[in-house]
Amino acid sequence: MCEILLLFLVHLSRPVCVDVASDTEAVLGSSMKLTCISCLKREELKPNTNVNWYFTSSENNTYDRIHIFESNKGDSQSLDGPFKDRLIWNGSKDLQDVSLLILHVTESDRGIYECHVNRTFEFGTYTPYTVTKKNITLTVKEKASNDTTAIYSEIMMYVLLVFLTLWLLVEMVYCYRKISKSDEQAVRQRARLKRTNYLAVPSEQKDNPVAPVTE
Repeated sequence: MCEILLLFLVHLSRPVCVDVASDTEAVLGSSMKLTCISCLKREELKPNTNVNWYFTSSENNTYDRIHIFESNKGDSQSLDGPFKDRLIWNGSKDLQDVSLLILHVTESDRGIYECHVNRTFEFGTYTPYTVTKKNITLTVKEKASNDTTAIYSEIMMYVLLVFLTLWLLVEMVYCYRKISKSDEQAVRQRARLKRTNYLAVPSEQKDNPVAPVTE
């Protein structure tokens, strides 16, 4: 059990990538995070990653897709267009999280956002690549709506974290006591073995120890 707990704690100390869906409802005039996560299957791989974001407006029945943001090998920039100076990179350094933050949401920000993640892996002359695409349909409202499901989920998440923390504390105390008990038993066993060896020595040798030999 203690070994499992140690492995679990080591695993928690490492960054974990979890693929979660993006929010799809923005409030007029506020900021909005477009979440796009593309997890690597193996942590030791470090591919060349290129990220592109596209937007298709739902206003006036126009469906022309425009390129609004790009990130190539960590260099990110917002492109000219309706989102100029309103997009901020909100992803991670390892480029598994490639999310964006929209500042000062407007009515015209309604539409479909596409996140494209292109990865190239280099294995000598062999360079395979992968492409991940995700779509986010964004709506814009004047006021934030009360989402009871989100509130309930957040409460459950905190309850789970508290339970997990208490469980870890109990397991740590149990392991500490188990190790301490094992040390005490080892000390007692060594003392018992020492007494047994002493009793095995003949009484004559105990009363008359062998004098050191001198020339």
